[in-house]
Amino acid sequence: MTLSEPDDLTPRADCENCPHRALLLDRGQCVPGDACIRAMSGRQIDRFLKRNPMLAEQYLQDDFWERRAIAVRYAPLESLLPLTGDHDEVVRRAVAYRIAPEHLQTLLRDTDREVRITVADRLPAHQLEQMVDDPDYMVRTYVARRLPHGRLFRMICDEDEQVRKEVAKRLPVYSLGLMAHDPQLEVRRVVVERMDENSLIVVLEDKEWLIRYMAAARAPLEAVRKLLHDPSEEVREIVRERLETENR
Repeated sequence: MTLSEPDDLTPRADCENCPHRALLLDRGQCVPGDACIRAMSGRQIDRFLKRNPMLAEQYLQDDFWERRAIAVRYAPLESLLPLTGDHDEVVRRAVAYRIAPEHLQTLLRDTDREVRITVADRLPAHQLEQMVDDPDYMVRTYVARRLPHGRLFRMICDEDEQVRKEVAKRLPVYSLGLMAHDPQLEVRRVVVERMDENSLIVVLEDKEWLIRYMAAARAPLEAVRKLLHDPSEEVREIVRERLETENR
């Protein structure tokens, strides 16, 4: 590697022994220091392959992980399957992003969470249930966002609050009562925001004033009368306002 100027840190590869020099350099399809497959620079490699995508497949087995990962972006889809077992996770992430959905099964149990997140984001919805027990909460969060509604029940008791919030956002309204007593306030808040008016009766005695307040604002009026003596002034006030409006 050489530098064009003492203060220029742009990576530059030696063109002398480059197999593409004769064919591409004079045509401007590669430019030393800017678009070069041999430079140790992701930007230069990407620029080179963007101009010469027909060469990408040649670099899928390259020794440099970044060169392989970038080549994945441009190589034909049918050439990528062997790289699902690549030893570098960045390469496998690139593969997971591009391969056809029917081949994602090979990456379901990948050791890298970002690979599995990509799989969860792209896997056909009817196959997602295989990932509801993934050890990483972010993977399960993506699963909860896409899992068919009828299969979400398996995730109602997930150990992670973020996952359960995603479930609460998508669970059918008539099933939200199953999460009305979730241990976390933020999960119950999502539940109460989506519940129908009659179902809110079950949370009028919630330990948190905010949940009682939200329920008191929409639950059947007769049911909220008992909250006129609630410990929270905010809750009592919303009940009084509703009763006054009703009596006008």
